[in-house]
Amino acid sequence: MTQLNTPYPSTAYITGFLRSRGVDAVQDDLALKLVLRLFSSTGLAAIRNQIEATNGKKSSVCIQHFCDEFDQYHATIDRMILFLQGRDSTLAHRINSRSFLPEGPRFNALDVYESEDEGGDPLSWAFGSLGMQDKARHFATLYLSDIADVVREAIDPRFEFVRYAESLAASQPTFDLLAAALAAPLNLMDTTLRELTLESISRYQPNLVLISVPFPGCVYAAFRIAQTIKLQHPEIVTALGGGFVNTELRELAEPRVFNYFDYVSLDDGERPLLALLEHLRGARPQSQLVRTFVRRGEPPVVEYLNSGESDIPFAEVGTPTWDGLPIGDYLSTLDMLNPMHRLWSDGRWNKLTVAHGCYWKKCSFCDITLDYIGRYDAVAASTLVDRIEAIVHETGQTGFHFVDEAAPPKALKAMAEELLRRSVVISWWGNIRFEKAFTPELCELLAASGCIAISGGLEVASDRLLNLMKKGVSVSQVARVTRAFSDVGILVHAYLMYGFPTQTVQDTVDALEYVRQMFEEGCIQSGFFHRFTCTVHSPVGKNPEDYGVSLIPLPPVTFAKNDIGFIDPTGVDHDSLGTGLNKGLYNFMHGVGLDADIRSWFSGRVPRSKVPRDYVVRALQASANH
Repeated sequence: MTQLNTPYPSTAYITGFLRSRGVDAVQDDLALKLVLRLFSSTGLAAIRNQIEATNGKKSSVCIQHFCDEFDQYHATIDRMILFLQGRDSTLAHRINSRSFLPEGPRFNALDVYESEDEGGDPLSWAFGSLGMQDKARHFATLYLSDIADVVREAIDPRFEFVRYAESLAASQPTFDLLAAALAAPLNLMDTTLRELTLESISRYQPNLVLISVPFPGCVYAAFRIAQTIKLQHPEIVTALGGGFVNTELRELAEPRVFNYFDYVSLDDGERPLLALLEHLRGARPQSQLVRTFVRRGEPPVVEYLNSGESDIPFAEVGTPTWDGLPIGDYLSTLDMLNPMHRLWSDGRWNKLTVAHGCYWKKCSFCDITLDYIGRYDAVAASTLVDRIEAIVHETGQTGFHFVDEAAPPKALKAMAEELLRRSVVISWWGNIRFEKAFTPELCELLAASGCIAISGGLEVASDRLLNLMKKGVSVSQVARVTRAFSDVGILVHAYLMYGFPTQTVQDTVDALEYVRQMFEEGCIQSGFFHRFTCTVHSPVGKNPEDYGVSLIPLPPVTFAKNDIGFIDPTGVDHDSLGTGLNKGLYNFMHGVGLDADIRSWFSGRVPRSKVPRDYVVRALQASANH
């Protein structure tokens, strides 16, 4: 599972590339199909039958409510899916009546909003003044979440719309947990996925199946799909790739993986796939595969084969295609209070990359040693806008999410000028670095070209720590750049971090004060604090002594390797501070508590912030004077 509102772009890129090379390639989204099959009148009946088969056990409030209100769930689910697909907008009137949907435990959160709002619209404190459609989609999302809770408690405790069974794969040193799960009896989720897999195989009759796993929450289902193929159609060749493989399986040594997949490839898939296709056609020996793991010998061992051929230039990978994906079937939900996070789940976005890799590739917390970040490769603005126009023509959708690590300002400027020159009308958002190249003039140009939102890393808002992590920005510079975006009506989201090596309690308190001032001065409108995690591919993971920490040794690894623990001599309890950071940030996003002492958000004693209360104001004034 990745997102319900839009396809993950990896298959669109690979399908477009293979077709450009004359390969008969098709794509399917079994994750979406799984949700649509289960969240239907037929699927809900199967869920209730499963509950009754376990002696009618009603072990929780959500299961009890589902069973008691089953007739209403059964009568409304198909219409609700159509509504979230944008196919039945007038249903919003009935949804907003609060008498149409069965309201389970998830709706209790509305009582919290109502207490904050002091008697008005119960959602206005959390969301502001919502339109009829938005409010109805929020209610519909709570309704789906109630059903998801039932699935989790009655069918599969690992179920999530995102991050499904993630713990079976993320940084798991051995294959044992995943192997045990795959050997267990099939539950309703598994049998449904098996049916969908066989339906897809029957429809397309492939001889090679490529499965993309961008995140740990996609791994279990990917192996279930491959398991079904190997049991029912052992003649079909299966191959595994994607972001999870590229990040966590670089030292793969587990032969059991190849009971499911014949090949596992690393990094960009274009060149490895061309080599694999040549091999399968008998035109290339297996020893000349590119960045590919195979199993050979007896007893079996895993071998990594790499003939060292160069990657396909980004300008030659072709235009991604969404042909074959049911664009109209994706669900536009509304569950996030964070305005930037809402973009992730609301609406269908064409995902596209401005450039391959990161032009900066210095941040010490980032996996800059990996190919998808470390190998920077740009294209001409004319090529990029050609792709944009082709995608709009194919999908009929003009919304674009640029999924770069950090889109280069030079490339964005050229793209914006080309969009305006051709009078191409799109809406777009993406991730950047808050660097000084984003002047007020450039921000105005980007807004004119259709930019509606940007996100970027303020990380730990501390000049000392920004310098240590080689971010290449300062707090005052971020304030100036974000204000330039905000002034032209572009929503700004700040990625924030806590728990970075050597971060002290004072650093944390000061960071929240900087963030408070940026909200107060209208520099940012959205933010999220992430807990720092050290990975083996980052500069911190490779040279911990440069950051004042020591690593906790990992056990022997034959499967996934990514996160690694470390010992920070400061001894700060960052988890306890994280609660205060997120509480303060949540309120700042709603304009609440901006005049409060920053210490009030933390439990226990913390030091007074050393940041002058007018720091951001002075930074903005200095910029204006300059």
